Amino acid sequence: MNDLTAVDVLVNPDETTLEHARAWNARMRESVPDGFALDTSHQPHITTLQCYVRTTDLDDAYDAVHRTLAATDTSALSYQAVAIRHADWGVPGQGLAVILLRPGQRVIDFQAALLAAISPFTESGGTAAAFVTDPGEAISQSTLDWVGGYIPAQIGPDRYTAHITVGFATLDDLTAIEAEPFDAFTVRPAAVAVYQLGNSGAARKLLRSWPAPN
Repeated sequence: MNDLTAVDVLVNPDETTLEHARAWNARMRESVPDGFALDTSHQPHITTLQCYVRTTDLDDAYDAVHRTLAATDTSALSYQAVAIRHADWGVPGQGLAVILLRPGQRVIDFQAALLAAISPFTESGGTAAAFVTDPGEAISQSTLDWVGGYIPAQIGPDRYTAHITVGFATLDDLTAIEAEPFDAFTVRPAAVAVYQLGNSGAARKLLRSWPAPN
């Protein structure tokens, strides 16, 4: 099997959105203090595409992303933040919380274009070796399953769940949090980047970045 790298082609959101994400992350860590903090190795982001790329083809994959960006008006990409929601990520009694986003049609079109451009350099069958890990850390089966099945499970308007992950909280706390009113806001891109993934879909290692126009 070829050496593979687990990558996330993602949107780095604007500063206002980052402030929202950090505030929600702080609240989640009140619920689960040993949950991850949003920082340089757990970058708040909006995943557009996750997959395993052959490591020897990474430069070709970057070029494919660059060509797609050159043909895309990234300033027209927008999302609406609409709620706090969570998913079961294999941790008993806890959920992984996200800011749920409603993507615009141009985001869906961008995702389709990225998939077409990068597919020649992808391969199935990634293992824990494809991810960034801390010493002694094991990549969860939930993470392996999510990345392995991202295509086709999260591709297209009826499947893609755009979100910003903000941390772990207990299920009891999440029930209360999700029942609270949520003030919707607009999210816009500050940059598009490729990261190597870590556990729970965290953007752990920056591989390449392209700023979005003002």
